[in-house]
Amino acid sequence: MDINCDLGEGEELQHCARDARIMAYISRCNIACGGHAGNAETMRLSLINARTHQIAAGAHPGYPDRKNFGRISLTMPRQALLASVREQIQALQSLAQEERVTLTHIKLHGALYNDAEADDALAEDLVQMFAQAFPTLCILALANAAVERAARRHGYPVLREGFMDRRYLNDHQLSPRSMPGAVIEDFDHCLTQVLALTAGTPFPSIDNKPLKFSVDSICLHGDNPQAESIARKLQQALQRAGYRRCR
Repeated sequence: MDINCDLGEGEELQHCARDARIMAYISRCNIACGGHAGNAETMRLSLINARTHQIAAGAHPGYPDRKNFGRISLTMPRQALLASVREQIQALQSLAQEERVTLTHIKLHGALYNDAEADDALAEDLVQMFAQAFPTLCILALANAAVERAARRHGYPVLREGFMDRRYLNDHQLSPRSMPGAVIEDFDHCLTQVLALTAGTPFPSIDNKPLKFSVDSICLHGDNPQAESIARKLQQALQRAGYRRCR
């Protein structure tokens, strides 16, 4: 079972200590690299913590908008956006080399993640840049959406991501947070969806229609105040179900 979490998004080293506690229960971390959050200190410490906990470390670039934490779509010239994303990944990659950590993947953040998954042209441009600039990495992308399709067209490795705490529409896309019931708050329901997504067995859409598809990685939201507790409960529940954490 591969569980990924967005980390390194605090501005102080104490936030990295909290992140490190979450790392004990996950297999993959996506480290903010200066666009929406993060700085050289938090990036370096996050990499060190990932190495200590023996989990995969990847870059988590977003719109260069710290004021809004990368959660608002920006209107930018395409080349300027691509350059910003590339520079964010390179900043983390440089620190990773110093700390003898091999980056494994890229996961877009926030509004850029959503925009790329909804826009074939943007997904195409981003994946083409990734394939050229970062050929040894893979992309962590929403299952059944634009970035996965672009990655497969370019032969770029892709990990299909699923969400434990979000309902899906009937077309397999994530339901917008603005829809009533889009966020699953009951842990038992989250676990049921995790097991279905991992095994490729049916689970209900937001309209209670049966969906069936599988994913390679499950997202755990690190900015949830209860993230450490949720991660621990998830690991314990998965162990009882016969799964083990990927290494």
